[in-house]
Amino acid sequence: MSLPIKPPLPPMEAKSVDEIPAGDAWQYEPKWDGFRCIAFRDGADVYLQSKAGQPLARYFPDVASAVAELKPKRFVIDGELVIPVGGVLSFDELQLRLHPAASRVQKLAAAHPAILIAFDLLADEQGASLLKSPLRERRAALEKFAKQNLSARGAVRLSPATTRLEQAQKWFAKVGGNLDGVIAKQLDAAYASGERTAMVKVKQIRSADCVVGGFRYATDSKLIGSLLLGLYGDDGLLHHVGFSSAFKASERRELTKRFEALKKAPGFTGNAPGGPSRWSTERSGEWEPVDPITVVEVTYDHFTGGRFRHGTKILRWRPDKAPRQCTFEQVEHREGKSLALL
Repeated sequence: MSLPIKPPLPPMEAKSVDEIPAGDAWQYEPKWDGFRCIAFRDGADVYLQSKAGQPLARYFPDVASAVAELKPKRFVIDGELVIPVGGVLSFDELQLRLHPAASRVQKLAAAHPAILIAFDLLADEQGASLLKSPLRERRAALEKFAKQNLSARGAVRLSPATTRLEQAQKWFAKVGGNLDGVIAKQLDAAYASGERTAMVKVKQIRSADCVVGGFRYATDSKLIGSLLLGLYGDDGLLHHVGFSSAFKASERRELTKRFEALKKAPGFTGNAPGGPSRWSTERSGEWEPVDPITVVEVTYDHFTGGRFRHGTKILRWRPDKAPRQCTFEQVEHREGKSLALL
């Protein structure tokens, strides 16, 4: 590609906060429940990039075709891939797209077409980079781009945005189904590629993306009792931070098969699971290390002393996210605060 911005481009990321920030410095957007996607278009070349920097076009050929059919020949858009099913967005359908068989992907795309919801313009129709431009200018350019090239019912759509806190609060009240929360971005900030400095997210639940670094068998059983979770620190090491054991009985056999196939030392390269948990003296200290390639999003209540105080609950698997993106930055600023379920 001849664009000044080339893949892989680390996307700007958000830090979790407990309340929507107020003031004239912020722009608010809905947080869509999908896969992050940066779409590059340079003539006949279209490249869809995941949050982890991996190519996505083979899994979303419908969106790649839609991007290729837009009138502008050169641009870079940051957005969210979503799949509507029955009037709501289905994360499960997104995960089904990550399939090795092209025929299966095409069948899924025909049954439930995906949509790219655009929320930032990183390169304009002339191919000029907008990364250093403040958000207020990038948003104006995106709205002009959308007015001239996108439609409300097309495969590429404009995400709404507002500077009114009242509207953001209305969106937050509707979180669930289509919405995963609310995003707030600093209007005067440039695009902070790979950083969490100019954008925050507010969710109704407290969650974190973790790496599975090992597991423990259930007491007197050959089936998994708990998955051991880790986060990467500033030292580049994977540190054990807690566990999840909230599985249905019907899931344990499949989980056992899946993670026994991934057995590989050392699992955790930093702080490793020790003996019995200080919150549960009955748990065995024996554990099995696995190759740290699996990312899972978990919900939790407290994060204290460098770990989840209680067991977590698996919200969903995250095959779209790279393990190295699972860092302590997600949870350190929340340490000691209680979870408010709405």
